[in-house]
Amino acid sequence: MQAYLPAVVFVLIGAGLGVVFATINTLLGPRRSRRDASPYESGMPSAGPGGHRFGVSFYLVAILFLIFDLELLLLYPIAVVLLDFGWHAIGALAVFMGLLGVAFVYEWRRGSLDWK
Repeated sequence: MQAYLPAVVFVLIGAGLGVVFATINTLLGPRRSRRDASPYESGMPSAGPGGHRFGVSFYLVAILFLIFDLELLLLYPIAVVLLDFGWHAIGALAVFMGLLGVAFVYEWRRGSLDWK
């Protein structure tokens, strides 16, 4: 349990600072509300209607990017310890990359990556 003491102290200090800053903000911060409830971003007022809808293809490409990006991120730990695991890691990596390639070709042939 003594090994966890620095981590517990660090978490308690962080939580305490968070509570202190939130309390100071509540006590000393401005009490005025904004007159305009429209979103305000990058110093420019919003232009146009607020309910712009994106197509389903945009979300599909975004989800596919996240999936393939996270799967490729899993390759980094294998690359770090590749020499320690030997041929077993190379075989597992080949199977993983093959499945990833098949999934990518399937999505490509299906037309999920085309912007229409």
